[in-house]
Amino acid sequence: LRREGVEAVVVLIHEGGVAPGSINGCSGVSGPVVDIVGRLHGAVDLVVTGHTHQAYNCRLPTAEGRDIPVTSAGAFGRLITRIDLTLDRASRDVIGAAAENLLVDRVNYLNTATPIQPDTKISSVVANYNALAEPIANRVIGSITAPITRSANASGESALGDVIADAQLRATAAPERGGAVVAFMNPGGIRADLTYPSSNAGEGDGQVTYGEAFTVQPFANSLVVKTLTGAQIYALLEQQWAIGQPASGRILQVSERFGYRHSFRPAQSALGGQYVCPGSVTLDGVPVEAGGGYRVTMNSFLASGGDGFAVFSLGRDALGGEVDVDAFADYFGARSPVAPGARDRIVQVAACG
Repeated sequence: LRREGVEAVVVLIHEGGVAPGSINGCSGVSGPVVDIVGRLHGAVDLVVTGHTHQAYNCRLPTAEGRDIPVTSAGAFGRLITRIDLTLDRASRDVIGAAAENLLVDRVNYLNTATPIQPDTKISSVVANYNALAEPIANRVIGSITAPITRSANASGESALGDVIADAQLRATAAPERGGAVVAFMNPGGIRADLTYPSSNAGEGDGQVTYGEAFTVQPFANSLVVKTLTGAQIYALLEQQWAIGQPASGRILQVSERFGYRHSFRPAQSALGGQYVCPGSVTLDGVPVEAGGGYRVTMNSFLASGGDGFAVFSLGRDALGGEVDVDAFADYFGARSPVAPGARDRIVQVAACG
């Protein structure tokens, strides 16, 4: 960009930090964004961040020590960041930058005296796409026997995480689809629960629609199969509570046939330690071998090292697959009625021994 004469540079990045306090505060900011901005070239004028669902309005130093605005607008449309940049017509560079996080008014639209009115042109576009999507969203893909939720037990495993990982393993187990023997799913990619009876079908019989499946997995990530060694799988699991992860860790959900034990205790154990019990990582009850090769399924977000799981990017012989939500829907078509996962694949112990 600089070689092409660009002087005003704004970076948008799906990564962020945490700054306790007000929505426009920056006191005690921490997290990956601090290091990232600290390594940026001084030509960068503004950084707009996300990912951590936090609200902050900072000025942080670049590699050259130049303080630049770094913003985040929280999550779920609760805030909008208003950013004003002043450009010099001669140099074409930014000579002033001001940012402010503003609360979105979620009350005034109910005010009968002066309600907020939706923009008619945008509303018509939304209504048109809703009508087009409705037959797809309401298509019944299967059923469940009981609610299947994201709620994790003490070990970090959820019933819905089990089901999603199983669906991804089923989609990639055939030799021509990757020959996977285990699948890992990041918990942050599971965005909703499956309720019973199904909220959309309205039949009271636990039917699940494609729209509900899409709400659970809305990112349209493709599935990827790579070969990891047993030693890399151990290292991968340790990254669940590496420095930079939440205090509760970030526990990957795992498919059937795979299991392990760990001694990590959320909000009690220190990040950066070694918590996977040696010899406890098994496939079909057999301990994985450090030098053995195992075909592992992940989504495309994880495949590039997302959520701090850099080990995934070290895998070899990658093979791409179908979209994750389609694999989820196909699983329901083949296995319905689907019961909640047993949450017995990851076991938390007081101490390894």
